[in-house]
Amino acid sequence: MQDVIALAFPFFGLIFLGFGAGKFSKIPPSGMAWMNFFIIYIALPALFFRLLSETPVEQLTDLSYVAATTFVTYTVFAICFCIGVLATKGSIPESTIMAIGGSYSNVGYMGPGLTMAVLGPAATVPTAFVLCFDNTLMFILAPLMMAMAGTEKEHLSQTMKKVAVRVFTHPFILATIAGVGAAFIGFKPPQGLDTMLKFLSGAAAPCALFAMGVTVAQRPIEKVPLELPVILAVKLILHPVLVYLMLTWVGGFDPVWIATAVLMACLPPATNVFVIAQQYQVYVNRASSLVMIGTMASVVTVTAVIWAIQHGWL
Repeated sequence: MQDVIALAFPFFGLIFLGFGAGKFSKIPPSGMAWMNFFIIYIALPALFFRLLSETPVEQLTDLSYVAATTFVTYTVFAICFCIGVLATKGSIPESTIMAIGGSYSNVGYMGPGLTMAVLGPAATVPTAFVLCFDNTLMFILAPLMMAMAGTEKEHLSQTMKKVAVRVFTHPFILATIAGVGAAFIGFKPPQGLDTMLKFLSGAAAPCALFAMGVTVAQRPIEKVPLELPVILAVKLILHPVLVYLMLTWVGGFDPVWIATAVLMACLPPATNVFVIAQQYQVYVNRASSLVMIGTMASVVTVTAVIWAIQHGWL
């Protein structure tokens, strides 16, 4: 158990340090802008490019893994959407935000550092796959569902163009494409550039976790609605269980890849859930509560999954 605590404590410790800083400092929320830019556009893309460019090419062509994990994320989205429809008596915009909160893990800020600390470099490729394709799925579903609900007053072709731009200009996806391309052609960056990439890679996880804690602290928490515990139970428990069942049913995957997918699935709702809610002015305060309470509850679920991995259950 000490090994499990030693793995989990630094991650949640950084989150709670950030949470404390966000609660007690006088720095306005806008002060996080440059930190978030550094994490999303520089540090995490550098981490993915460096690790993927050093990965054997044969590991980068397993589309069945991508299909299985993305299908489960979509299934969980659909389940939570149905819960939202029942809870809101048919509101598509609010149900969409609930569905995103119940299926979209914090794969960007928490995923890479956690999976590679627990499972080692062998988790690099599956982590990148889950991160990129889950992000792509949400980039597609959020605007399409909001367009169906009538919250976006634009033609479907404009919505689809916006989706394509978001997908193919996102720094995580661009870095992944570049890393895979470098692996295929055998590109090795010059020593100076490689050293800088290592510096940036080392900064990615600590900065992301601290920034996540600050972001959560700066969000208001409202009265907890009845549907919120149900959504969180789906996110933190059902999602990883379904991922495990799907991957073991399909079969043929490296156990490390299965453990990576389960670990990514048990992460709390992404802070982007609140950003999307704000963008559409739907379910904003409750989305904030979903992220904050989900992050606190994930201390238990993530630690339990790490324990299962360490003891050979996964």
